[in-house]
Amino acid sequence: MPVIVIANPKGGVGKSTIATNLAGYFAKQGHKVMLGDSDVQQSSRAWLALRPGSLPPIASWDIVNGHVARPPKGTTHIVLDTPAGLSGARLEEVLRIADKVLVPLQASMFDILATQEFLQRLAGRHGHAGVGVLGMRINVRTRAADQLAHYVSNLGLPVLGYLRDTQNYVQLAAHGATVWDVAPSRVDKDLEQWQEVVKWVQQ
Repeated sequence: MPVIVIANPKGGVGKSTIATNLAGYFAKQGHKVMLGDSDVQQSSRAWLALRPGSLPPIASWDIVNGHVARPPKGTTHIVLDTPAGLSGARLEEVLRIADKVLVPLQASMFDILATQEFLQRLAGRHGHAGVGVLGMRINVRTRAADQLAHYVSNLGLPVLGYLRDTQNYVQLAAHGATVWDVAPSRVDKDLEQWQEVVKWVQQ
């Protein structure tokens, strides 16, 4: 049962967007997926409350007082959303159960500096195979994308891809949906950007 943790100590980088859409991918594939939310804001849990029953089901994994509990039997995949500022014992508890850690990262120098120590720690703990970086709100043909790739490569970590800045994620989230829940022609560019990510999480 793979556990994929979405983590970055900086807020506002798109953790919940990644967590909900990754859970949506697993659900679309017919897996029994649970989406956990250890953030006090409970963004992912609130999103689940909006999700229509007509879409592939995603169960909520309750995180009690910030502590991770065992999922119920039959669960095949777990995606865990985490809060900004995750550190100390709570971070260690989350990392202990993680098979893979996916780090959404924007290309600004402020975001990179805020995440540098965290990425170094992950690289040392999990090894390069268990940690991946996903560039957020980035045009792949820009200098910003090159700078992000250069920075991350110096840590020996892979950049799995880049998600563009689009209203598709905002509009779908408002209805409890993901890019996997609508006609592919509506989100074809976004689905293309997800291919390397879903390949990596399934390795």
